[in-house]
Amino acid sequence: MPELAISADPRADERDYSQAVLTIDLDALADNWRQLKARAKGADCAAVVKADAYGVGLAPVAKKLRAAGCKTFFVAHLAEAELLRDIAPDARIFALNGLPPGASARLARKNLLPVLGSLPELEEWAEFCRADGQKHGAALHIDTGMNRLGLSTQDFPRALNLLDDFTPALIMTHFVSAEDHSAPRNRAQIERFEEACGRFPPMRASLCNSSGMFLEEAPLFDVTRPGYALYGGNPTPGSDNPMRAVVSLHAFILQVRDIRAGEAAGYNARWTAPSRRRLATIGLGYADGIPRSASCGEIGADVFAGGAWCPVVGRISMDLSIIDVTDAAPLSRGDRVEILGEHISVDDLGGWAGTIGYEVLTNLGRRHRRVYLGED
Repeated sequence: MPELAISADPRADERDYSQAVLTIDLDALADNWRQLKARAKGADCAAVVKADAYGVGLAPVAKKLRAAGCKTFFVAHLAEAELLRDIAPDARIFALNGLPPGASARLARKNLLPVLGSLPELEEWAEFCRADGQKHGAALHIDTGMNRLGLSTQDFPRALNLLDDFTPALIMTHFVSAEDHSAPRNRAQIERFEEACGRFPPMRASLCNSSGMFLEEAPLFDVTRPGYALYGGNPTPGSDNPMRAVVSLHAFILQVRDIRAGEAAGYNARWTAPSRRRLATIGLGYADGIPRSASCGEIGADVFAGGAWCPVVGRISMDLSIIDVTDAAPLSRGDRVEILGEHISVDDLGGWAGTIGYEVLTNLGRRHRRVYLGED
């Protein structure tokens, strides 16, 4: 019996056989930060890089933003703050989720600033600073209507008594509905925050997230905190997106087949061909960050391939999705399909899936081949 040839091409083992390519344009990201910095009108334009920089990649994003001039960063967790400190040794780093019990020494050791949003957190941080003999920095989080994290007005007297034990580096709050310019709660939150700032000693203040920066009535204060807009998300839903696209995602066709009218496709046969159709299967599913809720249904997602919009049919499965390419130019195994890119934004895909672009971004899978453009 002849010996089985592993590959006819000796270079085959060196090829990248990823079934999808995620491209991150770091130059576009830096341009978005510069646009937001100009909009900040002299305020410090920070960058929110929590959740692995919204799924885009903490290290390349932080390095690019530092090179562009960003000096202040916000993350969610202590673990994220510690990772970022190794990447950005000279940056001001705030941990939005506050002070984990017993973590004061770890934060202080790396000059990380917790955003304190409850009296127990303030008391623990103040006690640590007294014992350590240093007034380490921290931020104050004021609840102005989110009822999630933050000090209430009832907490203010006790909080004021603790401020002498540490250095208050920032006072901040978070909009509930900044993307809705008509929401009356925006004005109410602004007034509550301004009142809170007046009750505390003078310190730097921060109110605006990405959408908040586009609210004409919102004061910019001293620090702005854009996140989603940096990564190309639209901070002004219902209007044209002022930001450059940062992320694109393309998958490769694994197989093309023709099916007759009445035949079903996908799990549980939830889609039936209304006529003779040509279907293509791509190697991308919900394990890769494509929401299962984007399966065909009341809305359902489209992809772009062969110069045409091609609807997803059947249920999106863990590793695979099926698209109807009947109306596209002839496609075959190995051809590329746009999931995100020139024709499809993260906001588009989020809307088709009944969710938001934030969720799409932060769930981008790890099986894609990642290509960074403009990496320093």
